[in-house]
Amino acid sequence: MIIRDATPADLVEITRIYADSVLTGVASYELVAPDEAEMERRMSAITEGGYPYLIAADEDGGILGYAYASAFRTRPAYRWLVEDSIYLAPEARGRGVGRALLEALIGRCEALGFRQMVAVIGGAHPASIAVHQKAGFVTSGMISGSGHKHGRWLDTVFMQRPLGQGKATDPDPDTYPGTLFRG
Repeated sequence: MIIRDATPADLVEITRIYADSVLTGVASYELVAPDEAEMERRMSAITEGGYPYLIAADEDGGILGYAYASAFRTRPAYRWLVEDSIYLAPEARGRGVGRALLEALIGRCEALGFRQMVAVIGGAHPASIAVHQKAGFVTSGMISGSGHKHGRWLDTVFMQRPLGQGKATDPDPDTYPGTLFRG
């Protein structure tokens, strides 16, 4: 497996993977799968902000999944916190792809200077919770009955882990991500 930066050429597969998650899963609370143009807009917004967007590919170049970090909230004080998102092709689940993507994403975010990462786990999916626990995340909260999809109520679990020095020291506001959201 190869972990690499996503490119616009990957959007067909990214859109397919996300559509499967929207239509059959509970990780996303969207009910209608966005088209490729919308997925391109979303990818551009993330990457233009300097956040990492990664692909896991097999030895033949087939895309197994993708992950990205993005702003948890857009208010300036949140700029040190990123939210991770991971989506896998159905055939890639249970093969360590999610863990590899998450570990790479954590490394990238630490190198960029982010101090905390949060996972917002729709449907409180046990496999997603497990992969985050293995990567050092701890449960920081839950919203019961936060969504209704596929004929049932869903809970959302929040998990968090520090990045780099976490909250042990003050960050440098003059370096990225301190320079995000300046007014």
